[in-house]
Amino acid sequence: MAEDKTMIFSLNDDKDDQIKNSLIIVYDALKKKGYNPINQIVGYILSEDPTYITTFNNARNIISKIDRDDLLEALVKSYLNI
Repeated sequence: MAEDKTMIFSLNDDKDDQIKNSLIIVYDALKKKGYNPINQIVGYILSEDPTYITTFNNARNIISKIDRDDLLEALVKSYLNI
């Protein structure tokens, strides 16, 4: 018997998950190198200067592939739990 539920597919959820996974990698790399990850990520977001992010574990390359507008949108949605 088929389910009566309609599944909702959203690329935005997938994109948010990819951004979250990328941020976790970047956060961990910064922490392992002895930086304050939150300060470094905020510095990157505000300036878009990649030197705020370490090259360790390819973190700089990973975060540079995320569109900054998408990153900010995902962060606000996460903060507001929506």
